[in-house]
Amino acid sequence: MESTIWTEKYRPKQLDEIVGQDAIVKQLKKMVEQKDLPHCLFSGPPGTSKTTTALCIARELYGEETYQYNFMELNASDERGIGVVRNNIKKFARALPVGDVPFKILVLDEADHLTSDAQHALRRTMEEYSSTCRFILICNYSSKIIPPIQSRCAIFRFNALSDESISERLNYIAKKENINLTKDGLGAILYVCEGDMRVAINLLQSAAALDSNITAENVYKVAGRASPKDIEKLVNTSIHGEFESALQIIDDLIIGQGISPEDLLKQIHLAVKQLDIEESKKIKILHEIGNIDFQLSQGASGKIQISSLIAFMAQLR
Repeated sequence: MESTIWTEKYRPKQLDEIVGQDAIVKQLKKMVEQKDLPHCLFSGPPGTSKTTTALCIARELYGEETYQYNFMELNASDERGIGVVRNNIKKFARALPVGDVPFKILVLDEADHLTSDAQHALRRTMEEYSSTCRFILICNYSSKIIPPIQSRCAIFRFNALSDESISERLNYIAKKENINLTKDGLGAILYVCEGDMRVAINLLQSAAALDSNITAENVYKVAGRASPKDIEKLVNTSIHGEFESALQIIDDLIIGQGISPEDLLKQIHLAVKQLDIEESKKIKILHEIGNIDFQLSQGASGKIQISSLIAFMAQLR
C-alpha cells in the first residue's frame, strides 16, 4: 500500500469529478467555459469540496501545467490581520495574468477567520483589482463575512454530502486500493463522518492500515467512537432506571475503550433524537444534554458530567 494521503491522492482534478454538488458544478462549468468568473463566496460545512472546487476551476481555466502561475491560495486562519491584505494579497492581485485568461484567481480559505479590519481592506482590494484578479472566499459560515464583501460575490452554498455520494467515492477508492470495504464498515464510516468527505476518506485509510478487510469494529477503533449498539444500550438502560448498569457501561466506554466524553455526548445526542418516548421527556433530555455540553466546554470533569446526564435520564422514569 502506497504511503500517501488518500484525501490528496484521490482529490478531483476536474469539476465533473466532484460529487454531491451537481447544481453548483453546472453553474461554475458555464462560467469557466465562457472564461467569465465573478468574485465567489463558497460557504458550507467542512469536507464538502469547497477548496477542491476552487482548485478544479483553476486547472480547467489555465491548464494543468500553467495554473500555478495564475493561482494563489492563502489560509486566513494563519494570516488573519490587515497586513496580509495590504501585502501578500495586493501584491498578487495587481500583477498581470499569464496566458489568454484575462484574470488570475486568489483563494482565501477560512475567510470567516479574517478580522473585521482585514475584511474592510479586502473589500477595497477586490474593487480596485477586479480587472486582473478574481477572489474566491471560502468559509463555513457566510454570516461572518461583512455584507459589503457578500454583495460583491456570487454566493454558492455547499450542502453536506449525502450518504450515496460518499459511498460512491469510498467504493471507488476501495477498488483502486484493493481493499474489501464491507457493508457494515461502510455504514460505520457514514455514521462517524456526518457528511464530511475528508473525514470519510481519512477513516477509510486509517482502517485499511489495520486490516485490508474494513469492518465496523476497525472503523470505530480508529475513529475513537463507540459502537451505536453500545450507545443504544446505554441510553435504554438509563431510560429504564437501571442506573448502576448504565454506570458500568460508561466506565467501559470512557476508561476501557478510551472514548472521550465530548464524543460520547454527541453520540448520546444522536441516539436520544431517535428514541421512541414521549416528546416532553425527549425535550427535557436534549435540554440537559445542552447544559452538559456547556459544562464540558468550561472544563468540567467529563465522566462526572456524563454520569449526571445518566442520573437525569433515570429519574425521568
